[in-house]
Amino acid sequence: MRYFWETELALSDDILMKIEKPERYIGHEVNSVYKDPDDVRVRFVMCFPDVYEIGMSHLGIQILYDMFNSFEDVWCERVYSPWVDLDKIMREKGIPLFALESQQPVKNMDFLGITIQYEMCYTNILQVLDLSGIPLLSKDRDEDCHIVIGGGPCTYNPEPIADFFDMFYIGEGETRYRELLDLYEDCKDKKLGRKEFLRRAAKIPGMYVPSMYEVSYNEDGTIKSFTPKEEGIPKTIMKEVVKNLSDTYYPLKPVVPYIKCTQDRIVLEIMRGCIRGCRFCQAGELYRPVRERDVEVLKKYALEMMKNTGYDEISLSSLSSSDYSKLPELLDFLLEECSKRHVNITLPSLRIDAFSLDVMSKVQDVKKTSLTFAPEAGSQRLRDIINKGLTMDDIIAGSTEAFLGGWNKVKLYFMLGHPFETDEDIRGIAELANEIAATFFDVVPKEKRVNGKIQITVSTAFFVPKPFTAFQWAPQCSKDEFITKAYACRTAITEQLNQKSIKYNWHDADLSVLEGVLARGDRKVSAVIADVYKKGSFFEAWTEYYKHDRWLEAFEENGIDPDFYTCRTRADDEIFPWDFLSCGVNKEFLLREWHRAQKGEVTPNCKEMCSGCGGAQFGIGICFAGR
Repeated sequence: MRYFWETELALSDDILMKIEKPERYIGHEVNSVYKDPDDVRVRFVMCFPDVYEIGMSHLGIQILYDMFNSFEDVWCERVYSPWVDLDKIMREKGIPLFALESQQPVKNMDFLGITIQYEMCYTNILQVLDLSGIPLLSKDRDEDCHIVIGGGPCTYNPEPIADFFDMFYIGEGETRYRELLDLYEDCKDKKLGRKEFLRRAAKIPGMYVPSMYEVSYNEDGTIKSFTPKEEGIPKTIMKEVVKNLSDTYYPLKPVVPYIKCTQDRIVLEIMRGCIRGCRFCQAGELYRPVRERDVEVLKKYALEMMKNTGYDEISLSSLSSSDYSKLPELLDFLLEECSKRHVNITLPSLRIDAFSLDVMSKVQDVKKTSLTFAPEAGSQRLRDIINKGLTMDDIIAGSTEAFLGGWNKVKLYFMLGHPFETDEDIRGIAELANEIAATFFDVVPKEKRVNGKIQITVSTAFFVPKPFTAFQWAPQCSKDEFITKAYACRTAITEQLNQKSIKYNWHDADLSVLEGVLARGDRKVSAVIADVYKKGSFFEAWTEYYKHDRWLEAFEENGIDPDFYTCRTRADDEIFPWDFLSCGVNKEFLLREWHRAQKGEVTPNCKEMCSGCGGAQFGIGICFAGR
């Protein structure tokens, strides 16, 4: 057994003293796992292609790290994108990218697993490959090169980055990795080589090997066909789904960083999936059907994680925590146990109703933090189109309860550029904010406004159509259209009676348009991504490092019109770059939702009525509740 104190650091003291936050690179964190390389058969490096503080906050990597290291024959380590200061030094001095635990080069491992959460991290993937000494293109890797595998929500359209990966794992990682690792060990024992391993891996459910498929195009640039190259390779790859969420891997001893991270707390995942069916929301479709963890299991997990981490805060994780059926029982338990241990509770993804506000009053007993509403659209007409399931009465009633309970700070999140949006819908954002401010002045007497006046922050993101949503057929606005809409929203806010109580923020238009290209792009886009990286771009999810001109140059140099991927409406029967994948929600259902959106028709949530999305084929979760 190798102990962590026997590990020699990859970076010298001199380098560590020169860079920002050297704790990002030294490993040795609480609960990190160390094994003797001679005692394992497979070495796996799990990568989040962003800075350490972001990557360490990702629950998915913590789950897989825990699962892999529970296997005696596998050692899983971690790596993150080096920040720009260290990146420069590593290139100047020829230092290869290294895993945190062993401090050994990533290129010496068997697998590099990259979780892909956000399109704007695509150039960071190339940074990781480049610093590791791995050829950027899969076709250029020789038999000695290890396997580069991707996972995460962006793999539901992997085509823009398909050339950079040997394979992708589609779906939830707890189900098939053991089978994949067994195949790798067998191929290694028989000296079959990486190409044969990939050929065989392509037949494992949930695995997509891009080199085993070919694509052809129509004259107008749309896809004509997407087919396997060999017999036995599946034409459609179905996502992998954990069927029993209460009986699977969960990190009860998560790695605890030395420095403050984005999510610096215990994360307790209470459920997966969402019943709501918002037509713009990709996560709500990808993670169907809704599955809950047993409340007794969650109680046990919470106590274990508090004991094993020393964190002073615990957060309940899900897409819609209010919809967890045992939330009152779980919260009663946590309130009692956390108060004994002086641990705070955070409750994201709550619907603003009387129950939720009562709960928040209990957990925020010292300071009332701001409340968050996500109406997403300014008018009821547009909220019906996007199937938000939130009415003006809901918003005002929730605001009233909040103000009477002592809150005076409200954050409102909207999207600009939804399909079928009008000027009236945009103005409705300002009018809704004004109405909430007026509600505060109506229900809170002047002498009781002890915390000051109402403070409302309105934030607008720009709508990006995503694969596997009802809006995957929709056109996206151009940069100029987005800016015009943001200006109209700002102007409307300045015209409101309570404008001094309202602050307005909006997203970057260039970034949103590019995200749209990468979200719905095909394999042709990979050449653009590669060229942008070669021009020196990465960390583009960080505004200060985003260089839009480089993208425009790369599109022009590769003869690609970004408007093709963003601004046009898709025909109902167009073949999408991701149609060879299935997230369980069938295309017929999504097309019905697209047509219902055009009519402004609301679809009930999954608890109210089954809409026949296709999720029932998995035989689990809410689809079979009460049967």
